[in-house]
Amino acid sequence: MLEDIPPIPEQIKRDLKRYQSTRSGAFLDWTRDGKQIYISTRFGDVAQIHRVAFPGAARYQLTFFDEPVGSVQRQPDGDLLGFTMDAGGNEYAQVFVLDPASGDWKMLSDGESRNGAVLWSRDGKSIAYQSTRRNGRSNDIWMLPLENPQQARIVLESPDGSWWGPQDFSSDNSKLLVLNYISAAVSRAVLLDLNSGKQQLLAGADRDSVNIPLAFDAEGKGFFLLTDRNGEFTQLAWQSLDGGELRFISADIPWNVDGLALSKNRKRAVFTVNADGRSELYLLDTSSLAYRKLDNIPMGLVSGMRFSPDGSKLAMRLNTPKTPTDSFVLHLGEEPLQGGKLECWTFSEVGGLDTSTFIEPELIHYPTFDQVDGKPRMIPAFVYKPKGTEPFPVVISIHGGPEGQSRPRFSSTYQMWLNKLGVAVVVPNVRGSSGYGKTWLSLDNGYKREDSVKDIGALLDWIATQKDLDQQRVAVFGGSYGGYMVLASAVHYSDRLKAAVDIVGISNFVTFLENTKAYRRDLRRVEYGDERDPKMRAHLQAISPLNQVDKINIPLLVVQGQNDPRVPVTEAEQIVKALRSKGQPVWYMNALNEGHGYRKKENRDIYQQVVVMFLRRYLLGE
Repeated sequence: MLEDIPPIPEQIKRDLKRYQSTRSGAFLDWTRDGKQIYISTRFGDVAQIHRVAFPGAARYQLTFFDEPVGSVQRQPDGDLLGFTMDAGGNEYAQVFVLDPASGDWKMLSDGESRNGAVLWSRDGKSIAYQSTRRNGRSNDIWMLPLENPQQARIVLESPDGSWWGPQDFSSDNSKLLVLNYISAAVSRAVLLDLNSGKQQLLAGADRDSVNIPLAFDAEGKGFFLLTDRNGEFTQLAWQSLDGGELRFISADIPWNVDGLALSKNRKRAVFTVNADGRSELYLLDTSSLAYRKLDNIPMGLVSGMRFSPDGSKLAMRLNTPKTPTDSFVLHLGEEPLQGGKLECWTFSEVGGLDTSTFIEPELIHYPTFDQVDGKPRMIPAFVYKPKGTEPFPVVISIHGGPEGQSRPRFSSTYQMWLNKLGVAVVVPNVRGSSGYGKTWLSLDNGYKREDSVKDIGALLDWIATQKDLDQQRVAVFGGSYGGYMVLASAVHYSDRLKAAVDIVGISNFVTFLENTKAYRRDLRRVEYGDERDPKMRAHLQAISPLNQVDKINIPLLVVQGQNDPRVPVTEAEQIVKALRSKGQPVWYMNALNEGHGYRKKENRDIYQQVVVMFLRRYLLGE
């Protein structure tokens, strides 16, 4: 549905076609024999499961759904693939199982509730998962026997609106490590006895720290976790199950540890570190807890790590500013800390474009309005600058979350803007972003919400000091919470902006909290504030862009998905209506078969074309 949007010129469609033809090859899991891999890639409209037999081999498609396939895990010591998939972006994912040999599949969940965090038992006979099946609101943990899915039962009933997710089974499948996720700053590790139902709190009794259980150790006497109890950053640690010893493994690394992968025998492991937005990969000896950084990993973002069944190889996803996500395999030595050759298995297409001409970002830090230890607080940002004549127009791209983080990943959208529009792209990590410590994460909570908006004002100040950037031609762009930031920036800085692009953004915090799906409402109240409290409600109304539309004096493009469960379509509809009532130019795009963002190529193509057309008209004045 396109409202007040002019017809898209054929020239724009032709100009963007190659940028819109990029494809990734994201590693999912190993085959049972460890000789082949499963990947997620798109040959049609959405990403599906494929198998790759060897480095550079053709991608053999296994699923053919109309919707993109979500998370995928192979059955331990088996061939079946468990995966999730929703419908139309509604995020009510169902649990499926696929036989990759025959292509046969079946749905295991009830077809109505929201399900996720799927975890196979170690014997491959059962699946644990998170589900709202009981009442549509609570995030309970269920167990489902593969041979008889109708006997699925609740093993942990959520007492409140927090999120509970299975993390790892004990070796005899009698116990389950469980994550109780309350917010980005508060989580607890729990041990669940599946026979008695008894819960043992392992970490997080203080209720003001991050404690994310990852996996049992080889002996089953302790477990690995991520925790920030030792300082600002989330460190990798080991803790005994009896509540005694706690050892911080990565204490000498001043950044967040992102994740951990263990070999089948749990004798070796790898973990990633988010170092100022970029990934570093470390090998870990789980017996001595010694670790070593790998130096042969290209600069970029590493994710999805899994050891081969025999532990001799490690597969992963690798994404760089110049290349989309591809699957890589690292050959390992016999000792836990011995690395080896890194091998690329997929070579993703980039529409035939020469990626050597793509622009890599520069990491900068700019001063904002407040101070730390008598000096201006510095905000990190990634800056992409095009080739051409200075000064360049600027698009400020603001991430969502708000606990998200902009990292230097591949973006065909940014490269398209740089090349076709000649604009610079500035991507800030304002206060409240993850990756910079727990103090930074909390700087925008509750009544401090608009301090993050002031960080955008400070960025406009910085742009004005840069001779190669044009302070007279600046636009803001962002999605979800980033969409709120776009609208708030339009409220406070219309006199310094030319245009704004709001994607699935929050226009009124009160209506957002009242209408977002019940299963996630309490999670958002922790971050934004509880709208049921009169004082907080008044504050949320005061800072909501919908109640300040008289201050917005720039053209807007509003992009929405009809089935969005997070930021309901009403958030877009009400800001569009309010702006039009005052005669403000608004382009409105709503994809009726999408949710919180666009996952189908047909919709993404039109959306990107509309954005380029909008920026050309209102930012560049063409």
